[in-house]
Amino acid sequence: MKITLTGSLGNISKPLATQLIGAGHQVTIISSDPSKASAIKALGATAAIGSVTDRQFLTTAFTGADLVYTMIPPGFGAVDIHDSFTSVGKNYAAAILSTGVKKIVHLSSMGAHLTTGPVLTIAAAEVEKTLNVIPNIAIRHLRNPFFYTNYYGLIGMIKNMGILGSNYPGDNRLLVVHPLDIAAAAAEEIERGFTGISARYVVSAESTPQQMASALGSAIGRPDLPWIEFSDDQTLNGIIQTGAPQQFASAIVENGAYLRNGKFWEDYEAHHPATPKGIQPDSFAKEFAARYHQL
Repeated sequence: MKITLTGSLGNISKPLATQLIGAGHQVTIISSDPSKASAIKALGATAAIGSVTDRQFLTTAFTGADLVYTMIPPGFGAVDIHDSFTSVGKNYAAAILSTGVKKIVHLSSMGAHLTTGPVLTIAAAEVEKTLNVIPNIAIRHLRNPFFYTNYYGLIGMIKNMGILGSNYPGDNRLLVVHPLDIAAAAAEEIERGFTGISARYVVSAESTPQQMASALGSAIGRPDLPWIEFSDDQTLNGIIQTGAPQQFASAIVENGAYLRNGKFWEDYEAHHPATPKGIQPDSFAKEFAARYHQL
């Protein structure tokens, strides 16, 4: 099968490409970075260098593909995060429609069933809807919760303040996912095939913020690492002080507020597998420790 992947050599796309190439598929990887071309070729894939903001480029990259894997680049530096996300979704839809691609595996988000909520979640929901109306299309949306790898962004907090924290309590329910588990789920969907339009929830483990702090703390030699709940304003100001754009900081605070009220999990509860299956917190903590001690 001819498959085109977005996401360059990222935490999901690279292991997904490796699995698909190993299974005998012809893989093209889209990257905006020309310096990645040689590494893409070394994997055994074809490099398509260009931007997902360019519909004509996407049309060329998608031409001849039996299936495309789509993901929306973070775009946190954009003036308007919502517009950045949804415009890329529209570009994908236009390119897929014009090239006649019949199948999509799309990286979405937990909470994409919501009609109101945090800007990032609502943008994810709108992208799903944009792709769903493509005629004669089969789509599997992979809806994912909090990424383990987000904790890398909190290493500075641990080193400078000796804590972990955000605007939700330590005993809050937290669903987490590892990029490798998403790659495995995407490969599984591609290999076994699918029809129609549906969503699959990909969750590695269920935990709490304090349990995650304890696991990460133990791995780095800080077994008593506490989770501290901040107010929304404290969280917003703290993120802005790191140099993050105001809109990005506001989006993270919004997500935290929805974690508190549990609305993210409503549709998941109705459709998730009986038991999350994937990389567990203690295993990720070893990866985290390696990154922590490198910095």
